Amino acid sequence: MVRTSEIKQKERRNGFTRRENKMKFQRILCLKLGFGRREHDAIPYRSMGPVTVDEYESRAERYDQQLKTEIGREPSGLTTEEKLQIVREYREDRYQKLIDAVYLRRGWTTRGVPKQDTLQRLGIDFTDVMALVSKHGG
Repeated sequence: MVRTSEIKQKERRNGFTRRENKMKFQRILCLKLGFGRREHDAIPYRSMGPVTVDEYESRAERYDQQLKTEIGREPSGLTTEEKLQIVREYREDRYQKLIDAVYLRRGWTTRGVPKQDTLQRLGIDFTDVMALVSKHGG
């Protein structure tokens, strides 16, 4: 006799697999259309933090605190331009690390292309799909 909890677990697992398949198919379609790689996953430049000196200075206390506590740099003695550059580089580096972690979890290459073994595991290893992914380094 199958327990209700076992059925619910199986349904949950199947739901995740369906969503994962959908995500991979979307990525494959993007590849086919000429997109769907790491360079296409960039967020807007403004989203990374301060863009201008005025913007940095308007929240200088917050950004200077981030320089001290998160980045480990002392803001005194640095120009606003230098502080701005350090904060942006730090945030951009953290974003790249986040992308790496997401790609690893999804079973994609560091270029953002689904890996062939991931597609095989999900049962979407059709010949044309595998050829397309292989062409892009998957």
